[in-house]
This record gives sequence, structure tokens and C-alpha cells, in this order.
Amino acid sequence: MKLSRFKYELDPERIALHPADHRDESKLMVLNRATQTVEHKLFKDVLDYFDDKDVMVFNDTKVFPARLYGNKEKTGAEIEVFLLRELNREQRLWDVLVDPARKIRIGNKLYFGDDDLLVAEVIDNTTSRGRTLRFLFDGPYDEFKKTLYGLGETPLPKEQINRPVQPEDRDRYQTIFAKNEGAVAAPTAGLHFSRELMKRLEIKGVDFSYVTLHVGLGNFRSVDVEDLTKHKMDSEQIWIKNETCEMVNAAKQGKRNVCAVGTTVMRTLESSVSTQGYLKPFEGWTNKFLFPPHEFNVANSMITNFHLPYSTLLMMVAAFGGFDFVMESYQTAIKEGYRFGTYGDAMLII
Repeated sequence: MKLSRFKYELDPERIALHPADHRDESKLMVLNRATQTVEHKLFKDVLDYFDDKDVMVFNDTKVFPARLYGNKEKTGAEIEVFLLRELNREQRLWDVLVDPARKIRIGNKLYFGDDDLLVAEVIDNTTSRGRTLRFLFDGPYDEFKKTLYGLGETPLPKEQINRPVQPEDRDRYQTIFAKNEGAVAAPTAGLHFSRELMKRLEIKGVDFSYVTLHVGLGNFRSVDVEDLTKHKMDSEQIWIKNETCEMVNAAKQGKRNVCAVGTTVMRTLESSVSTQGYLKPFEGWTNKFLFPPHEFNVANSMITNFHLPYSTLLMMVAAFGGFDFVMESYQTAIKEGYRFGTYGDAMLII
């Protein structure tokens, strides 16, 4: 399978810059693989496709305010720091990206906030863009975290949503079930679920199960090889608990639906499978890359957004829904005015 097959023409105007007024009122395109038919619905109509004892698996990762703006010592040059992950809690060490990277050297100090509320020192250059920062903060950890996050901004993906962050983004770029902090990008399929819709699904008897995958920037990284077998995914941290496995495996045994809500959930589920095709508990890292052809083991339906050309997310959806069927459906979505990207509309593949 070649990279060039995942090209399609997308007018930038089709990429959603803002979320829908209500979470569950985005458009929903339903792809039925058995009949090769497409339906056009609202997202809240997802209720009609699930029944008692079906299982929906969600990613409960929580996005933190990862983007900081500061100044370099002496020159005062503006610098953007993107927090990737905490490396050492006691020493206040963080793995970060800096922009512009070429101007930052080991030993440089960076200042953030009014009156230089927070100071960081560059202590390591790990890659061409990556750095390790030590934040110089004497107070207790909780106070440091509060200060750091108070200065941080909701990390909207600039590749898609190139506009100033607005107050609504803090709430809307987060799922309503977000719990385990550690993501720098939202698991976007989960953004469509409102409390009302969750309640209605619950009343219908649908079971909810949770995994955690801390979404990284690798989701937005471009693929630069034509032969997809040569592409390496960035590793992301995942947790699959025993109770999740029990619920999902019971549904599989009972021939019920198991729906992966989002590509991050699908990647997590496919990363820990027994030889019999059942889900196993796991805590660790995954760099699983799912592209056609791939035989999926756990979920038999999935909810996802409309992804950009050449993206690894589009490749995974094409592997699950069938390459030709998915690519044709994307052309239909463009004709029908669906919105693409992080804040865009949704697709259900059954």
C-alpha cells in the first residue's frame, strides 16, 4: 500500500475552525460495510445503531494546556514552547518542542509570564526540534503545576486550526469523560459525545468501557515514505485495565457490537490482543501503525472524524472500512458539505 493512494483534493475551507454549537449535533455519515451503503444523519442518531449489551470503548485521556509563549534571555526574542511530557517530577524536567528551534542552545534561560513568573533552563538537545527544559521553581509541586498550566494555552493543532485560542476551546477541546491527564491532542471522535447522549445510550443498555492513550503530536506528523511499511509511528503511552478486557471480551463472546470510539482507541485495542483475538490487559507503549490490509481483532465498528489527505489516521480508517469504500465516501462527504479535521463531523463504520 502506497502513500500516494491516500491523496484526495480537500479545499482548506472544509476544515472546521470551530466546534459545532452542540457536541452531539455534528453531521454523521454512516458506512455499512455489509451493504456498501452510506446514510447521512446527525451525530445523536448514533443511538439507533447500538443495543443492549453492546460496548463502546472510549479514550479517557485528558488534554493539558501544553502551549507556552515566552522570551529568551538577553535578546528577549519570542519563543513558543510546546510541552510534550513530564520527565521528572522532582527535578521539574520536561520534554518539549521549541519554535524557532535554531536559536535555542543548551544553557539558555527562557522566561514566561508577567514579571517572569516562571523561568526554565535548556539542559539538553535531544533532536533537531526537541529539548529538555528544567523549570526553576522553588515552591511545592502543586503550586508549580498550577503556575505552569495557568500560563499554558489549549494546544489546538495549528496545522488545522490556525486561529487564536478562545475561551470555549478549553472546554470543547476536551471530552466530557476526560480523566487521566497526559495528552497534547484531543481524541477527537470522543468530542461528539454529550452528557445527554451518554445518558440515552446508557438507558438503552449500551455499556461504556475506557482505555487510556495519551495522544501525542505524531498524529499530525506527515508520512514521508511512499512505501508505508517503512513508516515508523511515534510511541504513545497506553493503559488497558482488566475490567475493560472483561467487558469487551464478554461482548465479543456474546456476539455483541464492540465500537472503538476513535482511532486512538482502535490503535490501543489492536496493540494488546491474544492469539484467540481477545483483549489483554496492558500498560506500556505502542507504536502500532494500522494501514491496509489489516485484519482487526477486537472492535467490529468504529466512530471517527474525517481526516486529512495522506494522514496515518485516514490510513487506519481505510484499513477498517475498506480502502475503496472509505475513499469513495470521502468524495461524498466533500460533495455533501461535511466538515473535516479535529472540530469536524463524524463517521460511523458498522
